[in-house]
Amino acid sequence: MDNFLHRPVSRNAKLRDLLKNPPLLVPGAHDGLTARLVEQAGFDAVYMGGYASTGALLGRPDMGLLTGTEMIGHARRLAGAVDIPVVADADTGYGNAINVVRTVHDYEQAGVSAIHLEDQTAPKRCGHLAGKEVIVTGEHVGKIKAAVTARSDPDFVIIARTDALVKYGVEAACDRALRYRDAGADVLWVEAPTSEAELETISKRLSGNTVLLNWLEGGLTPMIDIERIREYGFGVVLYPIGSVLAVTGAMRDHYASVRKHGTPLQCMRTLPSFDDFTKAVGISEIEQLSQEFADPDTSGSQGH
Repeated sequence: MDNFLHRPVSRNAKLRDLLKNPPLLVPGAHDGLTARLVEQAGFDAVYMGGYASTGALLGRPDMGLLTGTEMIGHARRLAGAVDIPVVADADTGYGNAINVVRTVHDYEQAGVSAIHLEDQTAPKRCGHLAGKEVIVTGEHVGKIKAAVTARSDPDFVIIARTDALVKYGVEAACDRALRYRDAGADVLWVEAPTSEAELETISKRLSGNTVLLNWLEGGLTPMIDIERIREYGFGVVLYPIGSVLAVTGAMRDHYASVRKHGTPLQCMRTLPSFDDFTKAVGISEIEQLSQEFADPDTSGSQGH
């Protein structure tokens, strides 16, 4: 239920409860509008990732181009648009373990309920792009410890991501993930497995933990169905870039049609109506609040 006036104060606890009933399916959103559409579709949480955010905000690839300040500001807008918990990309923590402390504080204040921290070197890049490098395991252990210690709400979820698989193999990546668990991480994420054999290894090696699967649309990881997701025991599943892919395809078609015909007339049958859109963005609640806070003096006087 949309609540423009007050956002829920219990979203962190809500996310903790959701993690007890896996798998938690979390579509990605690249702005406040798409976050609202995720919520309106009936999902219990929404994800703000760096790939979609960089593409939407800058029109550029996810190569570490957005700063921590920009990502946190973007997360604040998404969290302000919905009542469901927001899971947010915090990249490498934007520095060392001390920087991670501030990063956690700022994301908490932005209203998100979980962040993930990855063990890439800076500048980082999308986990499904070539050329990734990772820091030493112990350095990221320190970052995870800093994040866990820094959070003011124990229900705020810390997700530890490792990008070590591509360079060191799935066994070494799982070893890292378990080290991050021991440092206090709530959810473990081995990024970019490229085969079902690797998915099975991750499932077995990390059994007993809440494990995240990044179901990146068109990425390196096998796009398995929900039955296989359950069979492997993944606790959280991200669908991170569907929103920007859908928007890119739809807008290409729309602009091509307008360019060809001179007006959007040919597109109107496939577009939501103006009324549909205003309902989707919560016009009724804004109008209700406008009435609630209107000046009760209807005399039209300009006095005190």
